[in-house]
Amino acid sequence: MRPEFASPSSSSSSSADRRLNALVRHLATASMVSQTAVAFSPTSGFHGDSVFSHVVRAPEDPILGVTVAYNKDPSPVKLNLGVGAYRTEEGKPLVLNVVRKAEQMLLNDKSRVKEYLPIVGIAEFNKLSAKLIFGADSPAIRENRVTTVQCLSGTGSLRVGAEFLARHYHQKTIYIPQPTWGNHPKVFTLAGLSVKTYRYYDPTTRGMNFQGLLEDLGSAPSGSIVLLHACAHNPTGVDPTLQQWEQIRQLMRSKALLPFFDSAYQGFASGNLDEDAQSIRMFVADGGECFVAQSYAKNMGLYGERVGALSVVCRAADVASKVESQLKLVIRPMFSNPPIHGASIVVTILKDSNMFNEWTIELKAMADRIISMRKQLFDALRARGTPGDWSHIIKQIGMFTFTGLNSKQVEFMTREYHIYMTSDGRISMAGLSSKTVPHLADAIHAAVTRMS
Repeated sequence: MRPEFASPSSSSSSSADRRLNALVRHLATASMVSQTAVAFSPTSGFHGDSVFSHVVRAPEDPILGVTVAYNKDPSPVKLNLGVGAYRTEEGKPLVLNVVRKAEQMLLNDKSRVKEYLPIVGIAEFNKLSAKLIFGADSPAIRENRVTTVQCLSGTGSLRVGAEFLARHYHQKTIYIPQPTWGNHPKVFTLAGLSVKTYRYYDPTTRGMNFQGLLEDLGSAPSGSIVLLHACAHNPTGVDPTLQQWEQIRQLMRSKALLPFFDSAYQGFASGNLDEDAQSIRMFVADGGECFVAQSYAKNMGLYGERVGALSVVCRAADVASKVESQLKLVIRPMFSNPPIHGASIVVTILKDSNMFNEWTIELKAMADRIISMRKQLFDALRARGTPGDWSHIIKQIGMFTFTGLNSKQVEFMTREYHIYMTSDGRISMAGLSSKTVPHLADAIHAAVTRMS
């Protein structure tokens, strides 16, 4: 018998039914899967507190927290002297003209790309940075005894150097001055070093405790690492004289102490790039080894670009090469390779003699304005007859002045005069202007006379 075939109309109806049934089954299955997913979602079983509910709220950074408090204050006369960033006479952030010019040149260069840099950064940046800090005629550079790697500003340079030392240096203790920048102990501790302090500042004279420094470094174990502020000591603004630097150098070399310089203010302290690098160059000239962390945040105003370098001066070229190979192994898992933009600005300025000269003029103008603010504040306090000797304001150097005000006086000035600074009495002279000096002087006078 011939098989029976359905008519065209019944065949079409049957096919439509099958498709409809398949769609119903699919929707039913999807609904079940959805319900199952909701029932067994990763968070469905947690009806109580977060797994991170035990985390304790961290306090504000003692320096950056000053700005947080300042921003919340609605007072029209408020003044922020906490964070170390340069301000113009009008109280505004400054982008150097030479920096804007360099950025425009980079923008106009259509051949530039955004590819990854090598682990050690831009080779020309490293070469120019070493030349800037050690001097164009440095024998260490000429003999290839220096390795320089691009890092994330001064902080990143310190951290990379510290982690290298924790892995490869026989002494794990670093001596830092008391007081010092608040981030120093955190950086070195987290890198795996043990942190101890040496005497540096004398609060009675508001100057250097040089004898205490010599005694503490003299009693440090042989081979210990010593952190040194190259110039414009933060927070005190108190620097050794060249004669004192020479004594420090002789003592450290006699005990084989390893110098680790933090150079955050080259050219920004005195207005002269070479003068502010003299301490470092004294240690390099004797043929010994040292570490130098370098930042372009202050002297080029590249705060947010995070541009810096770590240089290691070694006794021999082959050692410097091996050190660089190990620095790469520190950097690679930390931040892989550094950013390109800020370092390209630095290269553009440093390699062009006209732009370099323009930079030094703008740099000196910033330094001179800070020196002028010191003089104006000192004169204003003297005019008010404020009790005490305030000559340390004009003797100290760099961005900061260690006023000698105590925490209660600082709190009083914040509460009554809306002036913000760190609790240790450090003020950023770069945040002052001719218009705000009288307000600050009034506040200091009131704090000293009413809260002594």
